[in-house]
Amino acid sequence: MKYVVLLCDGMADRPFEMLQGKTPMQLAHKPHMDTLAAVSEVGMVKTVPDGMSPGSDVANLSVLGYCPKECYTGRSPLEAANIGIELSDDDIAFRCNLVTLSDAAEYENKTMDDYCAGDIHTVEADEIIRTVQEAFGGGEFDFYTGTAYRHCLVWHGGKTKLGTLTPPHDISGRVIGEYLPSEAEAAPLYDMMRRSTELLKDHPVNVRRREKGLNPANAIWLWGYGKRPKLERFEDRFGIKGAMVSAVDLLKGIARLSDMQVYEVDGATGYLDTNFSGKMEAALKALKTNDLVYVHVEAPDECGHRGEPQNKVKAIEEIDRQILGPLLEGVKELGDVSIMILPDHPTPLCIRTHSSESVPYLLYRSNAKQESGVSCFTEETAAATGNVVHEGSAMMRKLLNA
Repeated sequence: MKYVVLLCDGMADRPFEMLQGKTPMQLAHKPHMDTLAAVSEVGMVKTVPDGMSPGSDVANLSVLGYCPKECYTGRSPLEAANIGIELSDDDIAFRCNLVTLSDAAEYENKTMDDYCAGDIHTVEADEIIRTVQEAFGGGEFDFYTGTAYRHCLVWHGGKTKLGTLTPPHDISGRVIGEYLPSEAEAAPLYDMMRRSTELLKDHPVNVRRREKGLNPANAIWLWGYGKRPKLERFEDRFGIKGAMVSAVDLLKGIARLSDMQVYEVDGATGYLDTNFSGKMEAALKALKTNDLVYVHVEAPDECGHRGEPQNKVKAIEEIDRQILGPLLEGVKELGDVSIMILPDHPTPLCIRTHSSESVPYLLYRSNAKQESGVSCFTEETAAATGNVVHEGSAMMRKLLNA
């Protein structure tokens, strides 16, 4: 038996006025998902434990079969693992977003215009992170280039009483003042964030981006902090070899920490322009030497954060057309296959950030098809089945029938 998890990040949603009161899953033309739904187990699963933030870190750990309440130490340490950063016991890692802030004179009065600085390319971002490192790093702090707008700060011997550091995608279009670090121990973070606006205002990369009509990466935003985590090896935990296909450091970092094989895909961006077919090809390649492949697609989540309803619908359609359809053909030569399709969390267009509601899942077994009673895969049809999994970390063993 081969196993596939197709994780459509942020795909679940709520009925949205600009989509005729429907969800993107309801509007999307996704014949392969819908065909599978008719002969699969379909239901709802709670991927985010009570009391925890509904981030992709927590939710994907859960889907991968790890209990976040036992192993989660923060988002950035997971990403740091993929960047190749070796964290010491007294290091604190932070996500460092490159963002676009408004031109308001006072720092506290600036608005979060774009949490991803126009989805800046990694090559340009690297130039900016190098400048930030020269200005602020080399001692107590060090900055490392990640992917696109997502980067890492390590605070050596860092403080931990930092209060809430708000993700920038949670405050799109809002004045930043009330979301800035306010705890005394977080003062150095606040200082670097504030000073970065002057440092980057006329950076050569941003001069070029403005000339092209692109949003400048004119500030850093620090959040998602934590210490070095420890994850049990995936093979030791489940008795099978696993592989990861993803564009983002977070998922690849989790995979490296759990000793799953990581497949890099040229042109994988984490957005709608990603190399969907390349991910499908990598998944089929992974299954030749591994028992399970976890295919993570970020695009629906990014479209939700950006408030792009039509693009979110399109993202779901492209996953179905370019990944799932060809994958179903490709796995036929490998024998029996079990496929689980689900989002990690909802990213509702109406709030443009994550929420904690349960998400729909589909569990297909080529050797044990079953009548689900549904004709399509949506939030509504999944809820109507009455099948409910209360702990997301149980889904991996459910998939493995263990």
